[in-house]
Amino acid sequence: MIAGLGNVGQEYNNTRHNIGFEVVNLLAEEQEQTFELDRYGFVARYKHKGRQIIMLKPTTYMNLSGKAIKFWLNKEKIAIENLLVITDDLNLPFGKLRIKGKGSAGGHNGLTNIEQLLATNRYARMRFGIGDNFGHGRQVNFVLSQFSNDEQIELPSLIKKCATGVNQFVSIGLTRTMNNFNTK
Repeated sequence: MIAGLGNVGQEYNNTRHNIGFEVVNLLAEEQEQTFELDRYGFVARYKHKGRQIIMLKPTTYMNLSGKAIKFWLNKEKIAIENLLVITDDLNLPFGKLRIKGKGSAGGHNGLTNIEQLLATNRYARMRFGIGDNFGHGRQVNFVLSQFSNDEQIELPSLIKKCATGVNQFVSIGLTRTMNNFNTK
């Protein structure tokens, strides 16, 4: 299962916090699939190299993403090692991309909720660096703002690289994908 994190609602479209939605949207577009509203999220499916992929965009809002992810893992009987969560990351400079197999939430409320509800931090996550270009106390405004004009120039190629990384995760596994994907 590929879970792209974000917030539902037009006011959140194209914001830094919704980068997970953007990646799974591209994957759905490439596979000519559409998301359908279902319990706790929008769901789309496609096959890649013989494997059935379920993509999820939780409708529980970012800070309660774990509720949707746990529901769909249980409903579809998906092992946690087959979960990849795509999220923004303030701790990485803009454009830096990382896949990890476990780790702390790093102050990200969506990851904190997932960790609490799954009772583990041992799940794969794709972290998309959005930088930390905000003043003291302005973090929420920053993550809910749109990318700058300069960032928007680079954004399509970065989203495409993430989509490629998702398909590698599915076909060659976490370790090899980390070796191929993680940027210096």
